[in-house]
Amino acid sequence: MKGLTGWLLGLHGIAVYGMVGLLVFAEDALFVGFVLPGETAAVLGGVTAAVGHTALPLILVVVIGAAILGDTVGYEVGRFFGPRILESRLVARRKDKLESARKQLAERGGTAVFLGRFVAFFRATMPALAGMSGMRYLKFLAFNAAGGIVWGTAVVLLGYLAGNSYARVEKTFGRAAALVVLGIVVVAIVVWRVRKHRKERVS
Repeated sequence: MKGLTGWLLGLHGIAVYGMVGLLVFAEDALFVGFVLPGETAAVLGGVTAAVGHTALPLILVVVIGAAILGDTVGYEVGRFFGPRILESRLVARRKDKLESARKQLAERGGTAVFLGRFVAFFRATMPALAGMSGMRYLKFLAFNAAGGIVWGTAVVLLGYLAGNSYARVEKTFGRAAALVVLGIVVVAIVVWRVRKHRKERVS
């Protein structure tokens, strides 16, 4: 996490937009994207805007656009390659979580697509499962776009707020200390959001 944080914060402009967009897109487009740090990259995108490496409006557009486009590709991947993916070893190890995602989709339909955006595993698998299930694309797109807009805006703005703290710590204690503090903040944000969503699902 610290390595990714330091690396992304060392980039400027187009390089940041490209890498953040690529990580967010890949996490959503690939059925096994739960191994990729897409949400962390989006949070760090907000941090780069706070420290002046990117423009906040543009990083918002990049993250939201990559999320929506990535989910669309994930939908098509599930639609055409679903059975093969389900037979892969990587997915087989997560059979219980996958079954939970399928149950959510069967019970809630489009709402599950929207809510799935806020949990790492569901974010990576729900689009493909929607494609496999035969959900109409326009219905999927509506809930996917809504989730992408809400999620993208929230995580980038969280990063932007964290970035203001990073700038103050860097000025007082140096970049190394600031990176450590920022790494802790980013991890705490992601863990807090995942736990909060799990509690909401149980209650």
